[in-house]
Amino acid sequence: MAAETRERIVEAADLLFYQHGFEATSFADIAATVGISRGNFYHHFKTKDDILDGVINRRLANTEQMLDRWEISGSDPAERIRSFIHILIVNGEKIRKYGCPVGTLSSELAKLNHTAKSDAAALFTLFRSWLCRQFERLGFGDKSDELAMHILGRSQGVATLANAFDDDRFLHHEVDLMCAWLDDQIADLARKNNPDRE
Repeated sequence: MAAETRERIVEAADLLFYQHGFEATSFADIAATVGISRGNFYHHFKTKDDILDGVINRRLANTEQMLDRWEISGSDPAERIRSFIHILIVNGEKIRKYGCPVGTLSSELAKLNHTAKSDAAALFTLFRSWLCRQFERLGFGDKSDELAMHILGRSQGVATLANAFDDDRFLHHEVDLMCAWLDDQIADLARKNNPDRE
């Protein structure tokens, strides 16, 4: 029962931190959302930083599960990268309303110079490493990390502007452009590897 209540607290905090920000969310906000007393709340978490650790660990676990699903469902590395790109559409409504959950938390903790800012950045590292592996499998070698950072950075820019302008059409258009960019990179690599076929 205690573990279940703790999980409910972390789940509620995760949503509130995303929708309202870490700093603006209070113990009372989280307790009210979960429907428990402040006293019961403190039995599970002593500080908001303790909850933040729980939220970051929850997001890391959920991200790892999502990447594992993409590994299984994607027929090849290019399709898996497209799954990453298309998450902008899958989460489009939330992104337009609240921004990217990874980017907004990392940005806020950096502004606060919070000790957990590097922990939050681990979510980006997870995506970066995974994307880099996909590009390596496609045969891009030493260029793989550069390409991973490019697509990660571009997706963050798209999420920020889609949120700023609440523009779904822009978001879809940029996703199409990112997929076309990926196709061009793969085609260029194929031409370099097989110059006689041109």
